[in-house]
Amino acid sequence: MINPIWLKTFCTLADIGHFTQTAQALFMTQSGVSQQIKKLEQQLDTPLLIREGKSFSLTDAGIKLHQQGKVLLDNVVELANSIKQDETFSGRLKIASPGSVGLKLYPHLLTIQQHNPNLVFDYSFAPNGDIAEKVSKREIDIGLVTSPSKLKNIAYQQIATESLVLITSNKFTSVNWQSLLELGFISHPDAEHHAQQLLSQNFHEFEHIEQFKHKGFSNQISHILEPVSRGLGFSVLPLHAVNAFHQQKNIHVHALPTPVSETLYFCSNRYSLPTKRSTFIKSEIINFLR
Repeated sequence: MINPIWLKTFCTLADIGHFTQTAQALFMTQSGVSQQIKKLEQQLDTPLLIREGKSFSLTDAGIKLHQQGKVLLDNVVELANSIKQDETFSGRLKIASPGSVGLKLYPHLLTIQQHNPNLVFDYSFAPNGDIAEKVSKREIDIGLVTSPSKLKNIAYQQIATESLVLITSNKFTSVNWQSLLELGFISHPDAEHHAQQLLSQNFHEFEHIEQFKHKGFSNQISHILEPVSRGLGFSVLPLHAVNAFHQQKNIHVHALPTPVSETLYFCSNRYSLPTKRSTFIKSEIINFLR
């Protein structure tokens, strides 16, 4: 591999065209410049300069090395600068969360981006397990989850809570166990988890979600309440998802005797150092959701 120090000395000499001035520019002695050029020629096993008294010209190999070496040196400098770059309001952030909180949070992040155009968000809606896995592999910068995983390299920070609610169409102003059995359940990826949390606290008959007739499924958070609004079944969802539904007049949110909320956590890789922009956005998320 070409010695980068010798390469820099050679390219500087080729640019300036004078040994003494090159030595001054690099804070070296003239003999030091000559020694590094000779070492580079020995390493490459080819002459790079044609010496003509106190002047010189480049050989064909020297011309090629000068052209391509400058590109290499520029790339090294650019790489070093990009690695050291850590700006609060500039750069790319990859964020993932469950769908419900994402419906509330993503528009707020876009507002932040409008005020800071150099700050770019890549936002994904994903299940808790997928988010933790991506944080573990450092594929995303910020993860929000409602259920901690058992991965050992993940740390969790509680930041907010979100109410879970039971929803039917507006044809039902009240519900009981029998009416829920008759109506049937509209499922979604987190349905079992949400139903267990809310229904077990409000209906002593509840044991598991399979007690209800299966009346449909959607993995799109914005579509889960479509069949519910048409009276095809009921569902259990976080409140942010319900509030984002576009036909509020067609659904009814039922106040159950025992309110239940789920906790929202930041999850982060224990071995990743936070950047200034990730620290800033985490603070913004906390203030927005609390």
